[in-house]
Amino acid sequence: MATMAMEQRKRIHPHKFTLWVAIASILMMFAGLTSAYIVKRNQANWFTFDLPKVLWYSTVVIIVSSVTIWMAERQFKQREMMAYRRLLTVTFLLGLLFVALQVIGFTTMWKNGLTLQKNVSISFLYIIVGLHAVHVLGGVVALMVMFAKAFSRKVRNYNSVPVEVMSTYWHFVDILWIYLLVFLLMIR
Repeated sequence: MATMAMEQRKRIHPHKFTLWVAIASILMMFAGLTSAYIVKRNQANWFTFDLPKVLWYSTVVIIVSSVTIWMAERQFKQREMMAYRRLLTVTFLLGLLFVALQVIGFTTMWKNGLTLQKNVSISFLYIIVGLHAVHVLGGVVALMVMFAKAFSRKVRNYNSVPVEVMSTYWHFVDILWIYLLVFLLMIR
């Protein structure tokens, strides 16, 4: 019986396993895109560009939001629900702020003439960052669901798996953004 209980503890929860498979798939997609970017930049008509400063502000925002989701997860596990709700709210708002700053940054680039018709390098930029934005928006939607559940008056379930999955995913999109920013700064 004790051996069976030990095997149960060693198993990864199906939601966590699914998340890790999804993360691996997303990583492969971005590895392929950034590799293609490196190969294509050797073309004679490659166009270099500067990234707007607002993208640095968005980077700070997503790093802070990663800290707040980590703190929210800790508070949930300690069953400090008021602190959990507060930190989850802050993370959600920071996620929205990150998206808004990204929109401002890329709108600025567009207004400065960095349009899709300009060059293939700009197209790559919008595709890579656009796909990251889709993943961040998915995270914001998941945060919204977690937010709604945290403030729901229905019976509470103190299962930490959804909070852990959300936290892991949010950290992942944070790290992915930092990778993309560093990549774009170094490879331009």
